[in-house]
Amino acid sequence: MSRATVAMDELIRIIERLRGPNGCPWDREQSSRSMVRFLIEEAYELAEAIASDHAEHIREELGDVLFHILFITQIHSEEGQFDLEQVCRDISAKMTRRHPHVFGSARVTDSAEVVRNWQEIKRGEKDAGRRTSALDAVPAGLPGLMRAYAVSERAARVRFDWEDLPGVLAKLQEELAEFTAAAERNDTAQAVLEFGDILFTMVNVARFGGVHPETALTAAVQKFERRFRRMEAMAADSGRDLESMPQNEKDRIWETIKSEEIQL
Repeated sequence: MSRATVAMDELIRIIERLRGPNGCPWDREQSSRSMVRFLIEEAYELAEAIASDHAEHIREELGDVLFHILFITQIHSEEGQFDLEQVCRDISAKMTRRHPHVFGSARVTDSAEVVRNWQEIKRGEKDAGRRTSALDAVPAGLPGLMRAYAVSERAARVRFDWEDLPGVLAKLQEELAEFTAAAERNDTAQAVLEFGDILFTMVNVARFGGVHPETALTAAVQKFERRFRRMEAMAADSGRDLESMPQNEKDRIWETIKSEEIQL
């Protein structure tokens, strides 16, 4: 038995004890539904840790996600619905089935062909017959950018898409003009709709550019936060409050910080 298996068994025993008669009252009261939000929060914390590229932080957050997955599995096991073995066997069978170029005789030339094969196999699986739309598999609860990307990607799979990046960029210019017109006539309701169109089109710009919008935006926000905090610190070091500084001086400090980062 591997050390990982031993460690996993220990974690499962901890969860069983927490859920047991003499365990934790809070843990015993939880259901799959109540645990979902905690799992989602932990997944976002893991994503943040991965973005920071800090191995120890990633390891910790992976443990938190694993705990919640095993906890939810334990709840269903207690209800006689399924257990961890069935979960593992199901996903093992799925991964084997969807990688015929690894576990079978199929041949692929690149990762793009792998993705095409994956989608073709997925469409042929039993759950696919229950769906009436190519968009049915997109979870309604995904954050906006992630859901927009998933929706546009699935529409593209059935060839409802632009031909190339210039086509999407032209659409973006059209949406910007429509938003500007709505804003200029103070039509707030229409401006909201047009701004949504801008965001959705930008998601498609990212897709054509081979960039995931959620990843790109997260990186941009982190960059802004880093620079802004540095600007606050520089203002404090000079004995002044950032809010009271003239805008041109703020701009000068900001550009200084940017140039320092470029030189590193």
